[in-house]
Amino acid sequence: MKHEEAFYIGYITKTKGLKGEVQLFFEFDAYEDLDFDVLFADINGKMVPFFVASHKLYPNSTGLFYFDDIDHIDKAQALVKKKIYLPLTKMPERGEDDFTYDDLKGFIVTDETHGELGKIIAINEYPQQFVATVLYKEKEILFPLNEDMIVEIDEEEKTLLVDLPEGLLDIYLLS
Repeated sequence: MKHEEAFYIGYITKTKGLKGEVQLFFEFDAYEDLDFDVLFADINGKMVPFFVASHKLYPNSTGLFYFDDIDHIDKAQALVKKKIYLPLTKMPERGEDDFTYDDLKGFIVTDETHGELGKIIAINEYPQQFVATVLYKEKEILFPLNEDMIVEIDEEEKTLLVDLPEGLLDIYLLS
């Protein structure tokens, strides 16, 4: 399987016990709706399948997993910090009202002070926040997507109105 055929759900944070159990931290919101028969780990750029022997989910965005053929802590240790994916065919159906930050890619961003900035070319997810990338005056501008900065989202017009902190654009334009 290739990266384009999968979606990111989280990463292995640590091993637990001596029998190969690992903890998975989910960065995918509706993780409890996912089908966990096989997970794919990004190991040196390759998508390696791991068949789930058993798992237990917790409300704090984590789960404990046993994989077939991983029966010792030494084997499990190799998976720590690896990103985990599922095939796109296992992506839960979204309702019409399910709008996520990833859906903002391609939207035109306008700042209340500086006017139109440009089109969102990428959305990156970091721990605790999403960050948008916009090409403005031939420089990549990054800004967090959060309720404090977003003034309005117009899904029909594909526009995003923001109120960026004073000086944020200057950091990029002066460098």
